[in-house]
Amino acid sequence: MLSLVLPKGSLEKATMQLFDAADLTVRRASDRDYRAQIDDPRIDRVRVLRPQEIPTYLEQGLFDLGITGRDWITETDSDVVSLGELKYSKATDNPVRVIMAVPNDAPWQKVSDLPEGVRISTEFPALTRRFLDRHGVKARVVPSYGATEAKVPDIVDVIVDLTETGSSLRKNGLRILDTLLTSYTELVANRASYEDAAKRAAMEDVALLLQGAIRARGNVLLKLNVADTALRAVLEIMPAMSSPTVTPLAGGEQHAVESVVAKRGVNTLIPALKAAGARDILEIPISKIVD
Repeated sequence: MLSLVLPKGSLEKATMQLFDAADLTVRRASDRDYRAQIDDPRIDRVRVLRPQEIPTYLEQGLFDLGITGRDWITETDSDVVSLGELKYSKATDNPVRVIMAVPNDAPWQKVSDLPEGVRISTEFPALTRRFLDRHGVKARVVPSYGATEAKVPDIVDVIVDLTETGSSLRKNGLRILDTLLTSYTELVANRASYEDAAKRAAMEDVALLLQGAIRARGNVLLKLNVADTALRAVLEIMPAMSSPTVTPLAGGEQHAVESVVAKRGVNTLIPALKAAGARDILEIPISKIVD
C-alpha cells in the first residue's frame, strides 16, 4: 500500500534501530543496498536514499511516506505533510541545529557585523541566502559537499552547518554566531497520498508504532510483590507514568505492584523498594509505550 523512503548516511543506523524497535524491521542484502523490505502489509516498497533528496521526492509523489529532517524540508521548500517529529538523531535524542559559525578570533559578534562579500560555505545554500537576506547581508555563498568546518579560514570566512553536540566546531576552533534553524527528524508524507483515507490510516499506524518505540526508550517495567503492611511504604517511593497498578494476590495479605519507570535511577530505586518491603522484584525491558 505505502511506498516508504528512509534516510541514508548519518541518520541511517539510528533509523534502522528505531524501525526494529517498532517491529518494522528493515531488511536489506547489505548496508550498501538502496532497496529494502519491511515485512508489513501496509508497506510494499522501501528505498534508502540521501535525506537531502527525500522531501523533493515526496512532494513529487515518487514516495508516499518518508523520514527526513526539518532542515532539508526547509532547504528544499518542499510541500509535504508532517505526521510529527521523531525525536531521535545520530548521537542523542536532542534536535540538531543549523548554525552559522566563525573562527574564534573573528571580529564579528552578530550576523549584521559580516562585511559585504564575506565567503560562506554551506550545504544549505537556499536556507542561508534567505537568512542573509533577512539580515541585509550581501555574501558569497559557496555550496559545500562535506567537511564544511575544515574550510575555514583558508577557503571561506564563515560556515553554515549542522551541529548536534558542538564538539566538531570546538575541535576546529569555531564559535557559533547564530542559529538559523532547530531541526528534528520528521515523518512526512506526500500530500495527495495523505488525502487518501486508506493510505492515511496506514501512515498513522506506522507513526503510532514509531512514536511508541521512541516513548519506550529509557523506560523499564518494574513488577514486584509486597505484603499489605508494607504496601503504603512501597507506593510512596514507586514512580509511575500515571499511577502504579496494584492487584491483590490470591494468597491474601499481599499485592502485586507494577509500574513503568525511568531506567536512569533504577539502580537506586530497586534497593530502596526492597528495603521498604518489596519482594520478587522484576525489571523488564519495554519496546513500545502507546497511549
